[in-house]
Amino acid sequence: MLLIRFLIISICVLYILRSLARIFIPMLFQSVVNKAQEQARGQQNYQQYKRPEGKVQIDHIPEGVNKGKVPDNEGEFVDYEEIK
Repeated sequence: MLLIRFLIISICVLYILRSLARIFIPMLFQSVVNKAQEQARGQQNYQQYKRPEGKVQIDHIPEGVNKGKVPDNEGEFVDYEEIK
């Protein structure tokens, strides 16, 4: 008697959960898809307005700065030997 009661209650609970899942899972997926689409639109708008095409921006480089030279206080050169 106890086993039959347990099985009936279990079947009813599973049926109710399945019915609720059929209702709420599509709504959940739709909200996730809508959020992803909004983020994609936001990124697309950001990329479009990031820099107008044809505009060039040149930063000022002071005359006294040499790009290729490493300052003496940055480190030292260490010789190495290749081992075969």
